[in-house]
Amino acid sequence: MTHTGRAMVTKKNLSEDDTSAKFITPALYQAGWDEAAIRRQVAFTAGRIIVRGKLVTRGKAKRADYVLYIGHFPIALIEAKHNFKAVGDGMQQALDYATTLDIPFVFSSNGHAFVLHDRTGTSVQLETTLALDAFPGPTALWNRYLAWKGLTPAQEQVVKQPYFDDGSGKEPRYYQRNAVNAAVEAIAKGQNRVLLVMATGTGKTYTAFQIIWRLWRAKKVRRVLFLADRNILVDQTMTNDFRFFGDKMTKVVKRQVDKSYEIYLALYQGISGTEEWQDIYRQFSPDFFDLIIVDECHRGSADADSAWREVLEYFASATQIGLTATPKETKDVSNMDYFGEPIYTYSLRQGIADGFLAPYKVIRIDLDRDVDGWRPRQGQLDRYGAPYGGTGPVLSR
Repeated sequence: MTHTGRAMVTKKNLSEDDTSAKFITPALYQAGWDEAAIRRQVAFTAGRIIVRGKLVTRGKAKRADYVLYIGHFPIALIEAKHNFKAVGDGMQQALDYATTLDIPFVFSSNGHAFVLHDRTGTSVQLETTLALDAFPGPTALWNRYLAWKGLTPAQEQVVKQPYFDDGSGKEPRYYQRNAVNAAVEAIAKGQNRVLLVMATGTGKTYTAFQIIWRLWRAKKVRRVLFLADRNILVDQTMTNDFRFFGDKMTKVVKRQVDKSYEIYLALYQGISGTEEWQDIYRQFSPDFFDLIIVDECHRGSADADSAWREVLEYFASATQIGLTATPKETKDVSNMDYFGEPIYTYSLRQGIADGFLAPYKVIRIDLDRDVDGWRPRQGQLDRYGAPYGGTGPVLSR
């Protein structure tokens, strides 16, 4: 075997890690991507929690080989494959990951070349093969993104505002990032009613904080009202996720109003349908707040006849964001009628699949009386003409 033959065999036997280190990473450097923009082996799920009896384990987390960032913004994903495989062999997996992460530009590479799949739909060809030394640089991809989104320079400055970083290394989870990016972009482009649907336990208040922070730092909003349905939630929000607002933040208590703050938190039960509150909220001018965020907006705010809805309508000029895990849609109550279709949804099912939420088991318990203490008489029939009994009485009257 010649020296060239031995070299070719060695090259064909390169692992994915070797292919990445020897060919893909140098190509990225050559294209102008610096080390801060390149993240390798990016795990973005926790791995599904698997329960078997008393044994609890985790499934495998999903991990992208490369994610390329412009500032805080993930703009490209690369799936690396063995050097001897076809250049596009990693594309389907890369597309699945990019769809989850909401990344527009998707690449597959075997170290010989790249295949680019443009999810924006603005390219003449859906997929393009690029030479190893022809990988696009950050400016080229960002300009394509701006053109696709139709962002003006002023809107771009809002969208590019970074997330809050407390120095601990904590970053938004991928779905929180998706929700924040979707909300900030929509508001930058002038949308003033936004609905985010996120399952309970997935960090809606942290997501709200990051939305406020980026809009606040971009000077897109100045005064913000955050409304929750329980006093403990307001207090926890102030001491946990919102604590970095510091002395810019206040809680509306005892019907007292101080207009010197920028971030206000309040209970929305306390502002619904009482003449006392109406006197209080009208002390603010209708244009006082630039942004109102309503936590658990499936409660009173969805009802068009509620006094709570009147508060939102009083501050109609403010951008308003509804957060909910369970949007209401009936003939009488609708979140979407007020806020519009959700711009981002992260479901309970997806949270369990990703391993950020634990799976649950439904346990049915049949009672022989209802909450008022009523129980059926012997032989009494239900409204369908069937006797109560069997697996348990059906307590309908």
